[in-house]
Amino acid sequence: MSNHSSEANSHGSVGSYVTGFVLSVILTAIPFWMVMTHTFDNETTYISIVALAVVQIFVHLKYFLHLNFSEEGKLDTYSFLFAALIIVMVVALSVWIIYASNAMMM
Repeated sequence: MSNHSSEANSHGSVGSYVTGFVLSVILTAIPFWMVMTHTFDNETTYISIVALAVVQIFVHLKYFLHLNFSEEGKLDTYSFLFAALIIVMVVALSVWIIYASNAMMM
């Protein structure tokens, strides 16, 4: 029989998931509050929303996808980054092709 260790497939603890959830809720509530109250001007609100969205992406990657740059997690992280690069390329090139096709029809 094979030896299945719990360290090889570490899925995080309940506390880790709760921390990720609380951070995600906070990082969602702040931009929502900024838009609903009109406390800041539009440019500051846009920049804040984008910045908090990027932070939230990293929170999701760390707490829910368990990506890290330690020796054990490098292969998973590189696989994720490669897949993300391919997806970004497919979407960006599709938008470029559609835009160019539209420009040629005008």
